[in-house]
Amino acid sequence: MFRGFVFVLMLSIFANGYDYLKKPQVQRFVNMMHKRYGFSYDYLKGVFRKAHFDKETLGRYSGRFKQNSTIGSWDRFKLHIINKPSFAVAHKFAKRNKKILLKAQRVYGVDAEYIVGFLGVESGFGKFTGNYNILDALATLAFHPNRKQRFFKSELKELFLFAKERGYDVSKLKGSFAGAMGCVQQLPSVARRFNVDFDSDGASVWDIEDCIGSIASFMRSKGWRKGVPAAIEAKESSKNGIKSSFRHTYAISSLKRAGIIPKEPFYGTRAYLLRVRGRGDRRTFLGTKNTKVLTSYNPSTSYAIGIHLLAKEVKGEFK
Repeated sequence: MFRGFVFVLMLSIFANGYDYLKKPQVQRFVNMMHKRYGFSYDYLKGVFRKAHFDKETLGRYSGRFKQNSTIGSWDRFKLHIINKPSFAVAHKFAKRNKKILLKAQRVYGVDAEYIVGFLGVESGFGKFTGNYNILDALATLAFHPNRKQRFFKSELKELFLFAKERGYDVSKLKGSFAGAMGCVQQLPSVARRFNVDFDSDGASVWDIEDCIGSIASFMRSKGWRKGVPAAIEAKESSKNGIKSSFRHTYAISSLKRAGIIPKEPFYGTRAYLLRVRGRGDRRTFLGTKNTKVLTSYNPSTSYAIGIHLLAKEVKGEFK
């Protein structure tokens, strides 16, 4: 009987595959969370005994960075989001939630169609919120070398605080491989700051009405300009040597001289030059200041343009 117990115990340890409490940096983290935030040692140690090492998640952030390994390519956006079936779902969502979307537009001063764009790109309107264990993912990324280890250690701290404030079991929360949760995929730090109770029944990152209010709150905080599209499509006549970027702007006059002409009147005198390239699809856009709001949530041109095109598709629902 004793040998059977030892076998089961060893099997459990093997299944877990990692003893986080043996790592000095985990011990330091536990001490910090106890002294600074009042978590009990027993609670923290109990949580880390449940934490598993996630090899797949670590692989996304270690070694040589592979383009589009953690940010979707334009082909992927087209396959899953920028297509007729996805547009049809977006229209249904906008119609079904028009009242709460217009409330968010009024309260936060942002455009309802871009809220729809965020929800569509982030989770398919709440359908895909992630099935990774967030504790496992963030513990793996916080305590094993990778290119964003410091960032993920901070998010692990935020996860503990978020769970404590909301009364959640920190070991059971599900989300993305990077620790993002809910229908607008908020990281713990973002959820603590921006998740709002928009339907008066308690704030939740999984409640669609709260997600509508939460992303609207985020957009306002980043300086969203209501009534200004995030991007205007442009004609690009020939190769010009100008690099696309959402990190710095170009004078519209310079872009026009280089053969990059907006197809509609542009808002302002400077623009981000945004190009998306896929199989059989090469498009150029000029980004406004609202582009920066979109890329502050996820630093990707494909992401920003995906949201913009989804928003443009449903804009008529709010006239």
